[in-house]
Amino acid sequence: MGSKYKIRDQSLPYFVSFATVYWLDLFIRNEYREVLLDSIRYCQKEKGLEVYAWCIMTSHVHLIIGTSGNKMEDILRDFKSHTSRMLRKSIAEHPQESRREWLLWMMERAGKKNGNNKGFQLWQQDNHPIELWENYMRNQKLEYLHQNPVVSGFVSLAQDYVYSSARDYAGEKGLLEIKFLE
Repeated sequence: MGSKYKIRDQSLPYFVSFATVYWLDLFIRNEYREVLLDSIRYCQKEKGLEVYAWCIMTSHVHLIIGTSGNKMEDILRDFKSHTSRMLRKSIAEHPQESRREWLLWMMERAGKKNGNNKGFQLWQQDNHPIELWENYMRNQKLEYLHQNPVVSGFVSLAQDYVYSSARDYAGEKGLLEIKFLE
């Protein structure tokens, strides 16, 4: 990871995005999205992860996060490692997963290409954390994150997308506990 993409100040919120290998459209099933949500909840409770905004798309995740506990880079590393194992297991065991063999093969293929892995890889290596040190950048990334499902044509209004914090920012209750950006 180059010096441009490092978490330097743990007291600031960061915008991070990470995608599946080959941009696989994995998160089209609620069961797979729940693996991510459960892991985020665990990191909030046990590791001090602060979630300001989030959005799960079909092949990638956007977060605006901070920490009151563990280092953000450690939380992200553990989150990605845990979710990749849990999602691999969920894919293998899902009775209606018509793409099972192909998805597992793609993950195995990616893992073999990367010497850092042990036989499979679900997430691309990088997170590209962007420090949100000023309100303009915070608002820009918040808007981008919440408009992602609108631009992709999934919904007409950001708050109608269930797998996003846009509902919270519209005054409704979302799926995760969040801290609002100030």
